[in-house]
Amino acid sequence: MHEYACAENEMSGKTALVISAHAADFVWRCGGAIALHAEKNYAVSVVCLSYGERGESAKLWKQDGMTLDRVKSARRAEAERAAAVLGVAEIEFFDLGDYPLVVDRKSMERLVELIRKAQPAFMLSHSRWDPYNTDHMRATSAAIEARMIAQAWGHNPGEKILGAPQLYLFEPHQTEQMEWKPDVFLDISSVWERKLAAIRCMEGQEHLWAYYSNLAENRGNHFRRNSGGQAGGRNSTHAEGFQSVYPRTVDEL
Repeated sequence: MHEYACAENEMSGKTALVISAHAADFVWRCGGAIALHAEKNYAVSVVCLSYGERGESAKLWKQDGMTLDRVKSARRAEAERAAAVLGVAEIEFFDLGDYPLVVDRKSMERLVELIRKAQPAFMLSHSRWDPYNTDHMRATSAAIEARMIAQAWGHNPGEKILGAPQLYLFEPHQTEQMEWKPDVFLDISSVWERKLAAIRCMEGQEHLWAYYSNLAENRGNHFRRNSGGQAGGRNSTHAEGFQSVYPRTVDEL
């Protein structure tokens, strides 16, 4: 089924790209967006800059005899299972390490190449400020810089340059501390069960399952409030919030 979905996506030509600091971030924060657009025949690619092996795998490290390689292997397997559930067309692991995450020049060039190859209609990454986890900030800084380089005619002349895809910042943990303000709510009611199944793949961070389930319900309430749902308009049980980085160009409001 996964191969068939990928073939359909290739024919549609529509793509999206998620740049995730750690192996689980794309699941918590935009799993619904991934599943929803996969169903709309987008080829959604995910880049995990690290596995979150040092700072986001406490449950695994509490096991006797645990090693760094075993933690990485476990987190990769979880992410791959979740990606399959969500309908991700391709997932790549840069294995740059975490706490701290450092994106060197070689990795930046790899990211630029990947963005140009994908030619995404939109991109997703973290909030620009996160005093609790600087890896998230660095991932978004890398996404913004790589997007800029991919647009440059003089970078590897002859390659197809990138257009101007919107970069949506997905919701951070403890939002009020992150200077993150959503200007988009996406209804994920139709794919919520898929996102929940993907969340449950992330066994190394089981303590977050309930948190992100509750958050999706709360954002569903916000979707209803802003779409007229509380006045008999469109309903939504679950949603995700995003903040756009660049102006959105429209023909009508």
